[in-house]
Amino acid sequence: MIPRSFLHLALPFVLVLVVWLAYRPGLTGTFVFDDFANLPALGDGGPVDNAPALARYVTSGTADPIGRPLAVLSFLIDAHDWPADPRPFKRTNVLLHILNGVLLYFLLNAIGREWAHRKPGASTEHRFRNAALISAFLWVLHPLLVSTTLYIVQREAILPATFSLLGILAWVRARRLLAQARRGAGAAMAITAIVGCTLLAGLSKANGLLLPTLILVVDKILLPPFSASGRHAGRIHSLSLTICWISTAVIFFALAYLAWAGIFHGIPHRPWTEGQRLLTEPRILWEYLGQLWLPHPYTAGVFNDTTVVSVDLRTPWTTSIALVGLIFLVTFAALTRTWWRAAAGAVMFFLTGHLLESTSVPLELYFEHRNYLPSLMLFWPAGLWLAGLPIDLTKTTAGPLFPASIVRHVLAVIAITLLFTMTYANASVWGDTEHQATLWARLNPTSARAQVTAAQEELRQGQPSRAVTRLAPLLEKSPGEVQVAFNLVAAHCQLGDLSAKDVDSARRSLGLTRDPGALISSWYARTIQAVAAHQCPGLTFEDLEHLAEAGLANPRLSAGRKQDLEHALGALALARCDADTALVHFNRGLLLEPREPVALRQAAELGSAGHARLGLEHLSVYDRLAVADPADGWGMAAVHSWVLRRQDYWPRERAHLVATLEADAGVTP
Repeated sequence: MIPRSFLHLALPFVLVLVVWLAYRPGLTGTFVFDDFANLPALGDGGPVDNAPALARYVTSGTADPIGRPLAVLSFLIDAHDWPADPRPFKRTNVLLHILNGVLLYFLLNAIGREWAHRKPGASTEHRFRNAALISAFLWVLHPLLVSTTLYIVQREAILPATFSLLGILAWVRARRLLAQARRGAGAAMAITAIVGCTLLAGLSKANGLLLPTLILVVDKILLPPFSASGRHAGRIHSLSLTICWISTAVIFFALAYLAWAGIFHGIPHRPWTEGQRLLTEPRILWEYLGQLWLPHPYTAGVFNDTTVVSVDLRTPWTTSIALVGLIFLVTFAALTRTWWRAAAGAVMFFLTGHLLESTSVPLELYFEHRNYLPSLMLFWPAGLWLAGLPIDLTKTTAGPLFPASIVRHVLAVIAITLLFTMTYANASVWGDTEHQATLWARLNPTSARAQVTAAQEELRQGQPSRAVTRLAPLLEKSPGEVQVAFNLVAAHCQLGDLSAKDVDSARRSLGLTRDPGALISSWYARTIQAVAAHQCPGLTFEDLEHLAEAGLANPRLSAGRKQDLEHALGALALARCDADTALVHFNRGLLLEPREPVALRQAAELGSAGHARLGLEHLSVYDRLAVADPADGWGMAAVHSWVLRRQDYWPRERAHLVATLEADAGVTP
């Protein structure tokens, strides 16, 4: 007979193998969506192959004020330059996801052991171990998590879960040490959990800062009441929890301040108000819960730009129902926290995990990856029931629902098999770029991002007529979707039938759009070359100029986006051999938002076009502008600015460029 201790060590290896097999088809996929906005930093200043380059790269994150430097650093496991092969990135993500599944197993087993010690018995501890394994499988094989695991940039969501799991494990261990009167070791472990792991989780993503609050949920609901062996051990435990309460209070104060600021000062870069966001998120939380408890193989993926905003409590009608339901859910968890602990703890852990991303912080409304950390405990009640244990953790025997253990075992195997099958199917989609694009477009028929992605794949496949059929009705319904308009122009260019009406539609889109991001720069760079090479019949330099002018007249566009348009007009003028006009547009762009990297790049473009003197003149314009130093602020942007100044990065880059321009212009230094 195989010893149970051996099985306890072997079971995580079974989990590793099963999850790897489920995710293996997805390793052949490519980069998607936000990957292109974040990962190119690997090669912005050349390969990351020395200490100065490493310092610049690690501090380059802009996704939140902290900059997520630990997550940014982790990408160096897979590549040191850009462009890069996506497979190593995906493989690392899958391995981290497997690690989180193993850590969840050990955590739930550790919590179960704390309850089993209250009523010793080999069968009770064995059942808790089974419950931990089943729960870990239900979480790690859930198909909703595929869009986090195989979405490379969402390593930023995976790593906070890793360090949160380690932190909660450390806290459970700290409690055990304190209960044994090992004060020094217990205090060190508590500091590791609350300070060390929170720091690591927060440096991966800001929601990692919720770890102290999650520790409170676990300590007060999921773990037995603490019994101190001695006065000092009790004080250490109380002091540790006080630190967690202070951290929680700071987070709630910050969220309340953001809500107040958003309501009274508005959110200029979003199409909804702060009040509308707060009304919409309860509906979204219920949708998350529905997808978690009623899984299906194919999800919406990364495109969630069609979420219906709650205008008031009655529009849509589900708003008030969702809000009342959420209040009921919180009340249920609060009232049952001492006798239905597993269910109450799962609910509170889920809601706590969503505090930063699903309340007042003005992020996009909906993303599947936000459930990765909050859902960790969600399946433990089911695991306990399937293992023959009560959801009321104070008892050790389950009720008579399914007294036959074989029935529970069969149900567990069926559930795990179904989740494996669905995750395998979803991972297979992520491994097939063409199928992925068309499936997401079908699942998100009104999503401009999904339809554009599918159209771009059709253009790559040489099927521009299908792209036109896909995009034309969408642009008619949403004339401000500039990504649709630009790709429709590209499709007509490939067909060779671009009309003045198509160009007018693109001009109207640029005049209405709110924030096209980096699309303007990338599209103009490609399209100017295509027009110069006569690859797009019907599109002229004058058309591109009129498009940009429509964007500059758009009051919704930020100074940064208008700077992109001025740069595009400058590049367009250079393509028409009109360097003086190019200089005018480059200078106008600098006036909108003075930035040294932009000035150097535009001066270099003027020099490369044979106009070195104009490049030097452009730099002198920048020198006369008042430039705000990012180091005067706070957060990772300030740290990055400090690193650049410490390395004399921009002065050295400028000195090299000026020397080149002066040599080309025949200027004597």
